[in-house]
Amino acid sequence: MKKIIFTLLLSSSLVLTGQEQEEKKISFSGSIDTYFRGNISGGTFDTAPGSSFANKPGFAIGMINLIAAYEGEKVGFVADMVYGPRGEDAVFNSVGSSQIVNQLYAYWNLSESVKLTVGNFNTFLGYEVISPTANFNYSTSYLFSYGPFSHTGAKLDITLNEKSSLMLALLNPTDATEFNPDGKYSVGLQYGYSGQFLNVLMNPDSYEIDYTGGFDVTDSFFLGINAAYFKAENAPDFYGFALYPQIATSDSFKIGLRTEYFKESGDFGAIGTGVADSSVFATTLTGNYTIGALTIIPELRLDSASEPAFGTDKSLSSFLIAAVYAF
Repeated sequence: MKKIIFTLLLSSSLVLTGQEQEEKKISFSGSIDTYFRGNISGGTFDTAPGSSFANKPGFAIGMINLIAAYEGEKVGFVADMVYGPRGEDAVFNSVGSSQIVNQLYAYWNLSESVKLTVGNFNTFLGYEVISPTANFNYSTSYLFSYGPFSHTGAKLDITLNEKSSLMLALLNPTDATEFNPDGKYSVGLQYGYSGQFLNVLMNPDSYEIDYTGGFDVTDSFFLGINAAYFKAENAPDFYGFALYPQIATSDSFKIGLRTEYFKESGDFGAIGTGVADSSVFATTLTGNYTIGALTIIPELRLDSASEPAFGTDKSLSSFLIAAVYAF
C-alpha cells in the first residue's frame, strides 16, 4: 500500500513539475510610465514639440504596457497591449478593440537561421521605439514621429552569418494595421551587419530609406545614429538625421544628447508650420538614473524651426521629468 501511495505521489509530482515547466514558457512583462512637463520659453503653457508622446502639460501619464509571450522550441507568439495616451498615439489608425493592440504576432522557427513571423509587429525602421523602456530619451524624435510605427503582414528573418542578417517582408500599406483596405501591398527589406541596419520600405506610391546603427566608442561611450529619406507621389517628402551620444558615468546613471535635423517639403504634420519646406533642429539633453526596475529620466529640450511652429514663436525650450517602471 505504501508503495502504491509513493508511486501516486511521485507521478503527481512529475505531472506538476511538467506543468510548471510548461507554464514557465509563457512570460508576462511590461511597463508603466508617467511624467511632468513644462515650458521654459516660447509658446504657451500647453505648447509642445510636434513629435509624438510626452506632449501634455503639467503632470501627465504615458501608458501601461502589458506583454504576454510564449517561446517554444519551434513556435511562439507575442501579445502586446497598451493603455493610455502614449498607447493611443502609437495605434492611432486602429479602431474599436484594436486600439489597445500594439503588437500581435506568431512566429515559426523554420530552421536555426530562418524565422517566419506573421501578424502585427512594430516597425523595423528607425532608432527609437514605442516602449519607453527601450528608448534612452523619453520624448521622441521627429524622424520617429513621422513613422511608420507598426506593420501588419509576414516577414522572414534570416541569419546569414555571425555578423550579418537579412529581413524580407510583405506588408499591408503603411498604417493599415488591422486589415488591407485597398488590396495593395508594401515590401520591406533590411540588411544588418555588425549592429548597423539599412532599411527600405517600398509602398505602392512611396518609399523610405533608413539607416539605423551605433558604435561603442569606448566601454562607457556609445554613439547612436539614425538617418532617413522619404519620397512620395501624393504626399510631402521628408528627410532627416539624428545623433545619440551617450555616456555612462556609473552603473546607475547615464547622460545622453540627441541632436536632430529634420526637413519636410510640405506641411506633413509634425512640425506644424503650415509652410512648405519647413525644417527644425532639436537638441535634447537626457539623464537616466536607475533604481532597481525604476528609471528616472530628467530631460531638457530645445526645438528651433525655420518658421513659426510653436504658436507665434520659432523656438521652444521645455523640460520634463519622467518615471518609467519595467516589470
